[in-house]
Amino acid sequence: MKITFLGTGTSQGVPVIGCTCETCRSLDYRDKRLRTSVHIDTGGQSLVIDTGPDFRQQMLRENVRHLDAVLFTHGHKDHTAGLDDVRAYNFLQGVDMPVYGHEQVLEQLTREYAYAFEPHRYPGIPRLQLITITDQPFTLSDLRIVPLPVKHLNIAVFGYRIGDFSYITDANQIPAETIARLQGTKVLVLNALQREKHVSHFNLEEAMAIATQIGAERTYFTHLSHRMGLHKALEAELPSGILPAYDGLTVTL
Repeated sequence: MKITFLGTGTSQGVPVIGCTCETCRSLDYRDKRLRTSVHIDTGGQSLVIDTGPDFRQQMLRENVRHLDAVLFTHGHKDHTAGLDDVRAYNFLQGVDMPVYGHEQVLEQLTREYAYAFEPHRYPGIPRLQLITITDQPFTLSDLRIVPLPVKHLNIAVFGYRIGDFSYITDANQIPAETIARLQGTKVLVLNALQREKHVSHFNLEEAMAIATQIGAERTYFTHLSHRMGLHKALEAELPSGILPAYDGLTVTL
């Protein structure tokens, strides 16, 4: 399995308009963070988790020529605003794009992309097959996917586990049942917004505590705001086995 970080930032990410902090002024490519998303290539399936506003740019950058499905974590626009651009894959592959999410997310998508669900389709609009999932495991072709329910303040969010890879973003609470589902994972991706306490995201201290509790062989922090500081400095202070992710980073399992 090959995991590519399409984006590791937030809508408060880098660069921030008008900001003159050292992160926003950095020339290190690892400090240029597009909105958070990940591409997973299992060798038999190609899928993305979330399609933020930068989706088209990210997929072109990584030269992703085939896409089998989209999984959504939740309905915030920084995770859904690029869905229209799956139309390129509709054209290339000649099929509707399977889109997985819990009921509230899919209801939101039908409102925000109402033109894609009209009885008489306008030529060239995205063709979407919405598939409702619950917190129970499901299969995509022969690939078993385990939802990881978490809380983003009072919003229900799904992380996902695929084999030994687990991905959680936009969370500040992980229930005991989900902690149990994470046991034994080898690569964990977890959101860590900033150093200061935040109302709906793990900060660095909280993310470190969760990473230690799970004990994955490797943990990567994502959804990093410019307030987290420079990638180089953050990498130097983290313990062995815990790393900040960056856009374009590829991890294999």
